Amino acid sequence: MYTYEELKEIVNRAIHNMSYEYDSDKLFEPVKYIMSQGGKRIRPVMTLMACNLFDDKVEKAILPAVGLEVFHNYTLVHDDIMDNSEMRRGALTVYKKWDTNQAILSGDVMAFVANECMLNTPAEYLTKVSRLYNETAIEVCSGQQMDMDFEKINYVTHTDYLRMIELKTAVLLAASLKIGAIIGGAEPEEAQKIYDFGRNMGLAFQIQDDLLDAYGDAAQFGKNIGLDIVSNKKTILLLKAMELASGEQLKMLNEQTQTLDFDPGEKVAAVKAIYDELNVKTIVEEMASNYINLAYSSLEEVNVEEQRKEELQNLAAYLLKRTR
Repeated sequence: MYTYEELKEIVNRAIHNMSYEYDSDKLFEPVKYIMSQGGKRIRPVMTLMACNLFDDKVEKAILPAVGLEVFHNYTLVHDDIMDNSEMRRGALTVYKKWDTNQAILSGDVMAFVANECMLNTPAEYLTKVSRLYNETAIEVCSGQQMDMDFEKINYVTHTDYLRMIELKTAVLLAASLKIGAIIGGAEPEEAQKIYDFGRNMGLAFQIQDDLLDAYGDAAQFGKNIGLDIVSNKKTILLLKAMELASGEQLKMLNEQTQTLDFDPGEKVAAVKAIYDELNVKTIVEEMASNYINLAYSSLEEVNVEEQRKEELQNLAAYLLKRTR
């Protein structure tokens, strides 16, 4: 069995060795730039881990795994434009280093590079993997559309929000695992259990991310606390609070979330005070815990030797037990 670090090294080596033999070097400079920035490589490593659950020969899943990482980074190139983000992984985003048009075009070509990688799936699994990959890509775009739509409306239910983060974040984690399982020769029901593990883990991860923004330790979380509150971002905490609040609490939340004129520190304190009155933190923590339990339950049901699950269990623990 391979470790996370061994699989990450395999992925990084494959990415480093990718060939871009086309007429326009300028088109691919941004591609090489963002793909060389590293990161945890969670999705491709999960693909190889899931393959390794069922087969020791993970090499047949390497290029499809790289394709998933290229697709993920392609979405980041375009997301950074939509979000006006200037930095990514401690470096300038593609559109800030070049320009918006270059970022759009280079992002577009990454989608086709990802497809080329996916075509290296073993022939007996290619149709099934390609269909899952395409369905997932459409779902990810649908999740981004929902996220943009939510910015324009005042009221969003927590159920709608959960569906949005499922599409935008969780389904790609889930598909990365299922694709690895398929290539590893898993039976359909086993591959689905792996998918459910990834989906629930992705939901828990994003819910925890919302919690960390409001209640995390700034030094350990890596960014200032309360940025989502200051920017009026619709998080699971805010949406649950809006559902539970009434009277003065609801009036105060509406006032705080419909303007950017408040002092940031005072705004964070005021909104968190309402969260505490409504017990929102505990409610959302329980929600995350339920998804974590569902994730582990799905992994436990996978019919392979327990020792083969250890690396996936360790990776899940690392992702889901971040310091608050």
